[in-house]
Amino acid sequence: MALSMAQVAQACGVSDTTVLRFCRNAGFQGYIDLKLSIARDLTSPTQVILDDITENDPPAVIARKVFISNIQALYDTLEVLDEQALVQAITLLQNARQILIVGVGTSAPIVHSMYNMLMRLGLNCKPQTDSYLQLMEVALLGPGDVVVGISQSGSSKDPVYTLKQAKAAGAATICITGNAESPITQYADVTLLSVAREARIEAIASRLAQMSIADALYVAVALNNIDVAIQNEKLIWDALLPKMF
Repeated sequence: MALSMAQVAQACGVSDTTVLRFCRNAGFQGYIDLKLSIARDLTSPTQVILDDITENDPPAVIARKVFISNIQALYDTLEVLDEQALVQAITLLQNARQILIVGVGTSAPIVHSMYNMLMRLGLNCKPQTDSYLQLMEVALLGPGDVVVGISQSGSSKDPVYTLKQAKAAGAATICITGNAESPITQYADVTLLSVAREARIEAIASRLAQMSIADALYVAVALNNIDVAIQNEKLIWDALLPKMF
């Protein structure tokens, strides 16, 4: 369950393609489908919702376990956070001609949140969660531009292919993912890893960890451009005040 397809292939002394063929011959759509099936067999039904809960847990206990799971994900992510990768990502973002932030599914809210923060600094950035429009926008990028791909599994075809095309176009690439050995990292100049101990495919705590990575990038870039950040925040609040009761 802890191994990527490449690690399984290496352990068995075969190619990645052989592992994929094995999965499909066994009736699965691919390696992730096989892992999910194994996870469902090994975990209790409630772990599909959240690890460590039981059907008899009262609401207060459920809330406590959710909070503890989220806190643990933040601590674990902080432990593995690569300072050099963080500095590289900050440098790329603050010097970028254009920034395109992409992701699909449950990564979409993180994409929009990161855009909302970087936009405040006057950076030329765009969010894109449509798989076709991602490719169309990447096709118009080149050297000096940056593409940020957000994917918890790192195996979703759309963000992986988008980063692949971005590199082919000459753009710099950053990925935020929960799997250091996933396909998306192959096309990332910088990888920022989040950690969450979750058995299900649609993770909960990992989203909070990835959001915190995006927050850290925003704060660091803002501090490097403190005068612009303060001035832009003032302009934004002046514009929003008439909408407040």
